[in-house]
Amino acid sequence: MDSKTITPLLTLASASPRRRELLAQLGLVCQVRPVDIDESPRAAEAPEAYVRRLAREKARAAWERHAEGDGLPVLGSDTTVVLDGEILGKPVDAAETQVMLARLSGRTHEVLTAVAVVQGACECAMLSRSHVSLREITAAERAAYAVSGEPLDKAGGYAIQGMGAVFVERLEGSYSGVMGLPLYETAQLLAEFGIAVPATLPDRDEVA
Repeated sequence: MDSKTITPLLTLASASPRRRELLAQLGLVCQVRPVDIDESPRAAEAPEAYVRRLAREKARAAWERHAEGDGLPVLGSDTTVVLDGEILGKPVDAAETQVMLARLSGRTHEVLTAVAVVQGACECAMLSRSHVSLREITAAERAAYAVSGEPLDKAGGYAIQGMGAVFVERLEGSYSGVMGLPLYETAQLLAEFGIAVPATLPDRDEVA
């Protein structure tokens, strides 16, 4: 049986499999064009401004480097964990993971995810704000989770969609936003660029 290649509707400026899976959940086929930008916070930069800026910079960089030729809208997103006004990024190793989890243990923190869409001179962004409460996490649990490898590319050092879910006592806000791409806000933004959501899912036989 001959297969047909499905034309992508947008470009995703991220290598995150989670974001690609979330877009697929909406029936959206995308082409993946990750970019490498400096994600360091600026001096006195508020967490909200930080995630908005990174989402925009990722989308703009991917547009300029990859997507300008085909004209597809480019989606960029960034997620950060905020505790006591401080940005908690991705831990560099198991030791830093344990430090982050110890700080988050038994407390409620904020998860901010910004999503931006760029197409030529047009640029729009939205912010998702959620509150996540973690139960008390023992030292043994922190150590075991840290060496699993799961937390290393996750803001705050845990994955709500993975093993880290066992630590989550309560979530107020967007589950998909905590995962890394708030679907409500994403659908609203894409509609501004003429992309209807939910999209029609392609037949399995049509996907190359």
